[in-house]
Amino acid sequence: MKLLSFRVNGHDSFGAIVNGKVIDLKEQMNGKYSDLLAVIQAGALPEVERALSGKAKTTYAPDEIEYLPVITKPPKILCIGINYKTHAEETGKNDPAHPFVFARFANTQIGHDVPMILPPESVRFDYEGEIAVIIGKGGRRISKADSWSHIAGYAPYNDSSIRDWQAHSTQWTAGKNFHATGAFGPYMATRGEITDNQELHLVTRLNGVEMQRATSHQMIFPIPHLIEYCSTFTALEPGDVIVSGAPGGVGLKRTPPVFMKDGDIVEVEIEGVATLRNPIKAE
Repeated sequence: MKLLSFRVNGHDSFGAIVNGKVIDLKEQMNGKYSDLLAVIQAGALPEVERALSGKAKTTYAPDEIEYLPVITKPPKILCIGINYKTHAEETGKNDPAHPFVFARFANTQIGHDVPMILPPESVRFDYEGEIAVIIGKGGRRISKADSWSHIAGYAPYNDSSIRDWQAHSTQWTAGKNFHATGAFGPYMATRGEITDNQELHLVTRLNGVEMQRATSHQMIFPIPHLIEYCSTFTALEPGDVIVSGAPGGVGLKRTPPVFMKDGDIVEVEIEGVATLRNPIKAE
């Protein structure tokens, strides 16, 4: 299934993309679940699949809706830094011995086609295309072997950085949490759409020019390792999001540097899954 969160006619809902149409699952399931997070927390993805087998009550064309972040209010957003050798090399770092984990706040997220905001405090707004992993089943100290069964799905993520503020200290929180700088969408492909350990191809484009390309098999710490590691220090919950790291090619490390500016268009594609697209707008 390809599931999304959206707003239409002033109300928020969640749905599925089927044959190019958005099926309103909140309506389809008679309001039983308030949002996609509630579905995941209830372990109700099989129930959603059954609901989709019936006649659709309400559908929308994609251009009739406003895309929201796939999970609008994740309990946690855990982001991984320096998780591709190409990115480690361009930053002059050795491969880390352990995952580098930092947090993004849920209220910094936006959806597909929604402007990413360039704040007046920055002239160094950088793209970072990544693969987001949505947790479907919680747990503590989840083993690598069991990790796949804890995944609800996957989606593109642009974990963009305000590099000026990221450089203020060794802690990245400020540079990673400006308003409307974390794009997440347009939808998630559920685990049933993706074979466990399938090689996912990730591409980032700025104004149509390819800037980053990598695959999930090139991660320094693969997805099972990230789930095992993160669930050791914190109990993972349904709806948590692990943003698995950006490959090399970030704007900061190009010669000359390339930063996003007002009017640009940035795309993050997981080939065969979805393409996340956002315009850049100066605040």
